[in-house]
Amino acid sequence: MSDSTLATDLEITAELRLYYDLYKPENKRKAPLLISVHGYGAHKRYMMREARLVAPDNFVIASIQAPHPHYRPTPDGYRIGYGWLSDEKPEQHISLHHKFILDIIGQLDADGVIDTSEIYLYGFSQACALNFRFAFTHGNRLRGVIGVCGGIPGDLDTNEMYKPFDAATLYLYGDDDEFYSQEKLVAFDEKLRSLLPNYRSKQYEAKHEITQDMRDDIRKFLRGS
Repeated sequence: MSDSTLATDLEITAELRLYYDLYKPENKRKAPLLISVHGYGAHKRYMMREARLVAPDNFVIASIQAPHPHYRPTPDGYRIGYGWLSDEKPEQHISLHHKFILDIIGQLDADGVIDTSEIYLYGFSQACALNFRFAFTHGNRLRGVIGVCGGIPGDLDTNEMYKPFDAATLYLYGDDDEFYSQEKLVAFDEKLRSLLPNYRSKQYEAKHEITQDMRDDIRKFLRGS
């Protein structure tokens, strides 16, 4: 009689290093913070560039990088890109994203760098729904949320942890997006509008991209105009 056994899905806990880039303006006062989150296949340098194009001069910027590297095709060959989550145990990736943001806020606050009443969260594509998950869970930590060309949480109607938040919210999307149909984007827009009291949105002549017109409107939003 065999004593063999098979155990599956066992786990151990290991340390994971998460990376981000930080821009600090030359001022001695605690500053507003813009946390910039890239989409699937991109990286922290890309979203730092985008954030620098829209943030007022006095903003601290933290551009965070997803933990999952992969090869992506480009015109110059394959390059490394990063993704935030997949359908395999997505709740673990979502929790890690939340912790990443909270830890950065905590560290910059402890360092005396930021004004914690002025925190903005900016996400493109895959990061859009992730950031909304954070906002619906930790909305009291945010002054503003910016979502561009992305979705909303699929469990928005069923997750008991989610609560509508008062943070100013700007949702932007194109009229020719390659990854989201107009029906879906309009439905996302209507759903957010029904839940959030301080919400605005805008559609652009654009594909799945951040256009100059979008940047101009994001800059105005961050300046409070």
